[in-house]
Amino acid sequence: MGIIKISDEIHDELRKNCHVMSRSINAQAEFWIKMGRLAELNPTLTFSELIVNELANANVDKVLKVVK
Repeated sequence: MGIIKISDEIHDELRKNCHVMSRSINAQAEFWIKMGRLAELNPTLTFSELIVNELANANVDKVLKVVK
């Protein structure tokens, strides 16, 4: 496990968001880091498409289609 330094503002946003998403602060930060990396590697995909791909990669049986 490593330690990273982040700004107080980002930490405050993590704390607010982790409660809404029912994640720990560390889990929320990991999620944001993972999704940011996926977005950089797949710039043409939307957030919803990235999530659907991750669910499919995890062999989730039922993936709901996103309605636009």
